[in-house]
Amino acid sequence: MRHRYRDCVGCLGELMGHEAFQVKELALCTLMKFVELEAQYPLIKIEWKGTLTFPCDLLKVVVDGLLPTHEDASLLISRFQEYMEYDDVRYFVMKAVTASVGQVMQKTKERPLPFYQQNVFSLISPINMPNKESEMVKFMVKQDNREELKLSRLQAHKQVFEKMWLTFLKHKLPTGLYKKVLVILHDSVLPYMNEPTLMMDFLTVAYGIGGAISLLALNGLFILIHQHNLEYPDFYKKLYSLLDPSIYHVKYRARFFHLTDLFLSSSHLPAYLVAAFIKRLSRLALTAPPEALLMIIPFICNLFRRHPACRVLVHRPGGPADMSEDPYVMEEEEPSKSRALESSLWEIQSLQNHYHPDVAKAAAVLNQSLSEMEDDISGLLELSASELFDKEVKKKAVDVPLEFEQVRGLFGKKNDIFAEHFSLD
Repeated sequence: MRHRYRDCVGCLGELMGHEAFQVKELALCTLMKFVELEAQYPLIKIEWKGTLTFPCDLLKVVVDGLLPTHEDASLLISRFQEYMEYDDVRYFVMKAVTASVGQVMQKTKERPLPFYQQNVFSLISPINMPNKESEMVKFMVKQDNREELKLSRLQAHKQVFEKMWLTFLKHKLPTGLYKKVLVILHDSVLPYMNEPTLMMDFLTVAYGIGGAISLLALNGLFILIHQHNLEYPDFYKKLYSLLDPSIYHVKYRARFFHLTDLFLSSSHLPAYLVAAFIKRLSRLALTAPPEALLMIIPFICNLFRRHPACRVLVHRPGGPADMSEDPYVMEEEEPSKSRALESSLWEIQSLQNHYHPDVAKAAAVLNQSLSEMEDDISGLLELSASELFDKEVKKKAVDVPLEFEQVRGLFGKKNDIFAEHFSLD
């Protein structure tokens, strides 16, 4: 009977790779029913009281079926998510995933496996970790002495969760997946790790890659710097180098400027550094779309409020008119050598003649003395072109200019020279 049962489990494991989704789903549900029953009626003899009776080997068959290397299994994985609500199932699935990633990725010799790694991510990214031990009450297997078992301790769950993510992230990821991981890392992974500082290497490498990946790594780095005292040499130099024309167009713009605002909020930053940021943002603003400009101009005004020493950029004696050329060196990667404090904000003065009236009005604020109160830019961070357009369309004009002289025909204006020489008969 036991041999036949093992054959049946083996066949069901193979059927999880069947072409038809209904067959896969049925095989998955049957195997999970076996997991539940085997836990209640274990096939191994219990030697002493307190032995854990969870069928880990059987669950490993299920996990291996959910993580094929040659196809996307996200639909089947989404069907499996309901079982991940059980604390014990989640615990042993995390252990099985860690073992699976170690075995499979070792054979590839650091070559990415896009389907396999995407399937692992689909399985582990929605994991809902409990915040307190008292929340761990939903178990598939009813154990009498749960208090004595590791399974009932939140610390043990966090350890397994941490090991799983570190094992997954130590292998090279495809670029698309890299970005997906960085998007969720700061709120779905770091808070549930025993030692979030273990992510330091992964995040610093990601921050050094450049482009969108660096922008996304900022969130995790902020948590490590702010809450775990991470020291990152040349952090501001790297942040400064991320400012290029694409930052006003990328979809992560809101997140990037929210974090940049936090990093530049300290009043202890040197004036040359803040001036370099203001100057580069202003220069890039010359080619930015209106929706980005309506956010960046108040952003720059806030930097002036926090760092009064930089106001020399606005109130330079003689102003931009006296400058034959701008001393600011845009190409310089080192903010201290960019000569930003010797320059002036002629870019913002240029924006006072912008075609969009709201932008011109926002840029004109720098002509007056700034109020003490900072502008709230949170509502402007995600402003889109369509929202701006809808706002303009819904505006109601109060005064509509009308012609005071009634027109008669095409050449019907008074004293019209055409009417003297031509007629439309």
